[in-house]
Amino acid sequence: MIGSVPHRRVVPWTTGVLAAILLLGTADLPARAQQQGDDDGSFLGSLGEIFGGRPNKPGAYASPSAADLLPKGDEVGAPGARPLRHFDPIALPNRPGLPLEAPTIDLPGLPAYAPPAGPSQNLMRRRETLSLRAVLSEGGPEIPNGLIWRLFSAVPSIDGSSSLVASSESPTPDFEVSPGTYILHVGFGRAGVVERLDFTGLKTQQTIVLNAGGLKLNAVVGDAGKTPAARLNFDIYADGQGDYAEHKLVASDVPPDRVVRLNEGSYQIVSHYGTANAVVRADIRVEAGKLTEATLTQRAALLTMKLVRDRGGEAIADTAWTITTASGDLIHQSVGAFPTMVLAEGDYVIVAKNNSKVYQRPFTVEAGHDTDVEVLTSDLANPDDASLGSGD
Repeated sequence: MIGSVPHRRVVPWTTGVLAAILLLGTADLPARAQQQGDDDGSFLGSLGEIFGGRPNKPGAYASPSAADLLPKGDEVGAPGARPLRHFDPIALPNRPGLPLEAPTIDLPGLPAYAPPAGPSQNLMRRRETLSLRAVLSEGGPEIPNGLIWRLFSAVPSIDGSSSLVASSESPTPDFEVSPGTYILHVGFGRAGVVERLDFTGLKTQQTIVLNAGGLKLNAVVGDAGKTPAARLNFDIYADGQGDYAEHKLVASDVPPDRVVRLNEGSYQIVSHYGTANAVVRADIRVEAGKLTEATLTQRAALLTMKLVRDRGGEAIADTAWTITTASGDLIHQSVGAFPTMVLAEGDYVIVAKNNSKVYQRPFTVEAGHDTDVEVLTSDLANPDDASLGSGD
């Protein structure tokens, strides 16, 4: 037929060429493989480079996207078992807007010992109340104020000290603590008690017996019963253990008529009138639940001294004073025109020094008789010394 073309099957050039290559390669492959070996210039190798496939050696077919996943070398399929020689870091993709390296995170240092992460049984258990009360003596009324409560753990810390668990200044504190053993200290002024408490975790109310009382001190001077509160104070000492034990100072500089709370027991009281030698001591016992009042008697007097040219005259300034006993023991020293001091009753020698001149006179102190003592410039310590003059 004019203009018609007989029907033929059109095979793409690529497919035809591949078919011819495969036929040729199948028929002649052993011989060529034997002749060429692994030569990079082989026919199959050159053809592979043209089509962009894997060059050189024949092997299992793989798509270009999975080519890099195949094992390198001659192995095909699952690789054989071999030890790992090294670990290479995995390169992360660089996404736009993200840093290449992870940000640095500052974490706190871990302690040498970390407690368990889970809550303890004591924390999970509901805490009950430990209620405390205090009395001065057995069967006495509750103390309404002035108490200080301190609750310590019975297990000492690393340095050996006791750890404070709770404290209160309430007269009737309620502590919500975990079950366990505690050391309780109750302070009431100068009195106090330490007890061991075993708290079972059940609601408990306990009364603490302090065995304490009060002491109020005062003093009078001479037979007239005068109370010199301005120059009077007391020191309180507790009796030591044993015949030769030293007394322990409990309170010092206690003013008169002040109630001092003390544990039951015997105490030594030292009464000071002034700062010289007017000192009185007494032993007193304090009973639990009672207020003990004690009044001491001072045998002393308040003296005001001055150096004058005539009796009743003007005092001479810048005078140094020295007081000694009749036997020469030093009692007190001071400087001034009108020194004032308290001396216990007895005989004394008063020495006044002014402008390198020394004057003296004996004097007797009577308990309760406060007076002015005048030393005249005519009372020379050495009247035979003509160089002393009259003190002008």
